[in-house]
Order: sequence, then C-alpha cells, then structure tokens
Amino acid sequence: MVSQARKSELLFSGSDWDFNKLSRVYDEIEAIGLEELRLDIYPVQMEVISSEQMLDAYSSVGMPLMYRHWSFGKHFLYNELLYRKGARGLAYELVINSNPCIVYLMEENTMALQALVTAHAALGHNHFFKNNHLFRQWTDAGGILSYLDFAKSYIARCEERHGLAAVEAILDSAHALMEQGVFRYHRPPKLSSEQQREGLRERLEYEERSYNDLWRTLPPSQDSGNTETSEDDGAAERKKSLNLPEENLLYFLEKNSLVLEPWQREIVRIVRVIAQYFYPQRQTQVMNEGCATFVHYTLMNMLFDRGRINEGAMLEILRNHSNVVFQPAYDDPRFSGINPYALGLDMMQDIQRISTEPTAEDRDWFPDIAGRGDWRDNLLDAWANHRDESFIRQYLSPTLIRKWRLFVLADGADEPHYEVASIHNERGYRKIRSALARSYDVGASRPDIQVIDVDLLGDRHLRLQHMVKDGIMLDGESRDATLRHIRNLWGYDVSLAAIDAGTGAMLSERWTKEL
Repeated sequence: MVSQARKSELLFSGSDWDFNKLSRVYDEIEAIGLEELRLDIYPVQMEVISSEQMLDAYSSVGMPLMYRHWSFGKHFLYNELLYRKGARGLAYELVINSNPCIVYLMEENTMALQALVTAHAALGHNHFFKNNHLFRQWTDAGGILSYLDFAKSYIARCEERHGLAAVEAILDSAHALMEQGVFRYHRPPKLSSEQQREGLRERLEYEERSYNDLWRTLPPSQDSGNTETSEDDGAAERKKSLNLPEENLLYFLEKNSLVLEPWQREIVRIVRVIAQYFYPQRQTQVMNEGCATFVHYTLMNMLFDRGRINEGAMLEILRNHSNVVFQPAYDDPRFSGINPYALGLDMMQDIQRISTEPTAEDRDWFPDIAGRGDWRDNLLDAWANHRDESFIRQYLSPTLIRKWRLFVLADGADEPHYEVASIHNERGYRKIRSALARSYDVGASRPDIQVIDVDLLGDRHLRLQHMVKDGIMLDGESRDATLRHIRNLWGYDVSLAAIDAGTGAMLSERWTKEL
C-alpha cells in the first residue's frame, strides 16, 4: 500500500493520461536529463496521434509533410493489413529530426508508456540529432519542415499543370535512384572566378620558371600515338569539366540531363535532398537507438529512485523496455540479425562501467577512458563524434564480445566447410570487432556505382561503372529496371560496366539499348 504522502509526490498514478500529466512528466524528465545527463536538445513539440495516423506516417517515410506518390499508399495498405491481422505492432512513438523536434505519441499508450517514450524520443533521440556530427554536417533541422512544405505544394502544382502521369514518371525514376542519390563526403567549395584566374596565373608562372630551353632543340616527334594522346587529353579535360567520376547519380542527372525540363529538374532535386536528409540515419542506427534507450532507461530509474513513479508504473516500463532490447538467439525463429537497441544499450552501459569500475583488461584496451570516473563526458563525446562503424571499432570491448558470444566465420565459396576464423583471444577480439564494424559501414555495403564518362557534344552515351567487391554482382532484374529509370531521366543510351575491384578486369557490361 502506497502512503498518501508518497502518492502526493507521484507524477501520475493509474494508466490513464491527459495533457496536464504529459506536460508535468515532460518537465520533470527534461529537468533531470539536462541536469544529470547534461543533454543538449532542441525545443520539443509533442503531438498525440491515432494508430491510423501512425500508419500514415509509416507510409511517408516518417515525415509529417510529404508529397503524394502511389508507393506511399501501397506501403500504407501493406502495413495496415499486417497491423489489423496482428502480425506487426506499431511504434509507440515517432520522432522527427527538426527544430523544434517533433515527437508523435500514440494515443493508445498508457501513461507509464508515454513517460517512457517521452524520455526515449524527446530527450534521447533529440540530443543525438542535435549533437552528432553527421546530422550537424548533412541535415538542416531548422529548415527541413519548411522545405517539405515547399516540396509538397510544388509537386501538387506540377500535377495540376503537367498531369499526374508525367509527375509520377519522374518520381518513379528518381525514387529508384535514391540509394545512389547521396553524397558520402563533403566536397570543397567551388572556386570563384577570381580564384580560378589566380590559380591559372600561378601555374603559368611556374611553367615559365621551370621551362628548359634545351627542349626546343629536339626534333618534332613522329610518334603515331599523337592522335591517341590528344583524344586522351580531350577525354580527361571533358571529365574534369563535368567533375567526373561522380557518385551521386541524381545530382549528375539533375545538373547535366539535356532532356529534363525545369520542373522535372526541381522534382529530381527534391528527391535528392530528402535522400541526403536520411543518409545520417542509415549510418547511426545502433548509436541513435542505443543513445535513446540508454537515456530512457537511466531517466526512468532516476524517477523511480526519487519516488516520482510507483512500483506498478516501473514494472510496466521495465516490461516494455525488455521487449525493446530483446535479442533472439541465432537459432530462434524470430532472429533477423543483431537488435540495434540491444547492442547500442549494452555498449553504452559498458562505457559507463569502464569509466567507473574498469578491470585490468579494460585499462589495456581503453586507456583513455578507463577509470576516468565521469562516464557522462565519455558518452557525450561518443554520441557527438562517431557513427556506427567507428563507434563499434573503438568501443566494443572483450567483455561485451564474451557476453554476446561473438565469433567470426570464414566462408569461402570454394570450400565445403565453414572455418571459425576468430575466437576469444587477444587477436580474435580485434578481428571480431573489426568484422562487426565493417558490417555497419554503409559505404562498404552499398554498391559503388559512379558516372565515369559522357560526351555531351557527341553521342551523349552515359557510361556508368560498378566496382564489384568480393565477386558480388548486382541482381539482374533490379539492375535492368534501374538502368531504364536512368535512361528515362537522361534521355540517351546508358551503359553499366561491372569492374572487378581487385583486378580491374571487366566482368560484364549492360546497355539500355539491349533491354
């Protein structure tokens, strides 16, 4: 029996919620998060939505404002069917990387669950969005909502002016290239015309200083390869003027296609901007979810220790928390890979342990943070400066490798058996950590396809190149479909050559005129 004095200190009792309770819980959670965990967050805008609205958000890639496209309706019907049949649940919340940070809460949630997801999204995800270097580098949290509003209204006007079918054709082709429509690395700023002239002047002065008059006495070359050299120089100059090779296919098509009208270029640009906006999220799933899970688990325990939530609410919170971080075994029918919530939380709690109670092994592996004491600084630094691949490569400890029972299997295509290549010893730990980190490297796992050449004054044949790693070729059906979409945006012949990344040998070449 909870005493009357204890009840008066509680933020809420019972499962029912109202907006006053939500506001009171958020204020308490925010105060503890900012003071105890030293979080730095955007202002928060919380909205309560129904299950149908959550399904609608699912279909439009989680954005509150989105243009119309038939694929969104298809996703809505698919997710709705699974939800109605009980084959799939819905997220308890949805959070948008924007300023203010928008958090959607399900109206079906109990009050305890609303408190949990508020800490998870409004504090954990919010802090990560605002402070991680990838999000700071690639996204504009303050401008994304206004840009989506512009995109939605612009595409609606295009549908009215040019017809639904014409707009959908461009969107279909642009959506097919979204995975290849991002910049993986920042480019240096373009030189101004004055800087270009200054660079040319410096090069001419250098050539004059280094000129040797003895070269004038040599007879003119009769080499028949002069024509070939001239052609090579012309190709090199052409590639330089187009900034080739180019990894961002949507960007290249938007800037250089000779058949796209201005409104079509703008639609391609809209899809490209949205693809770039989501690029950091693909690289930080373990860190992002791990940060949010660590924050909600820590804050909920602090609330309970301070007597702000009762035992019943805490039991419900722990049950939902356990569901989120559940990791099925490899032989469990539910196994689909490593749960990013579980791995992220374990690694962050491990950093906390290493900072305060390190073992001798921890001191050898992590001399910079072991025994440092202030685990908050270590976590804040990791959240700000890493992505999944670098985070695992730097912070996955032998203790956690043993807990997860990780090892490396070597699978040779020409070998009849698997080989256990790395086990739990000093060398094995490093290989296991490196192998797991590589599996989270988006750049390594995504097909490396680039525009390598095109003669805009000639046949305008667009040449693409796929660097094949480990003999993994593209699926033929999806490859051909994507080439047709590129042909639709380019307007002329397109070819894709598969080149072995190790030897440089050409493995295959596919032309759109063959499709």
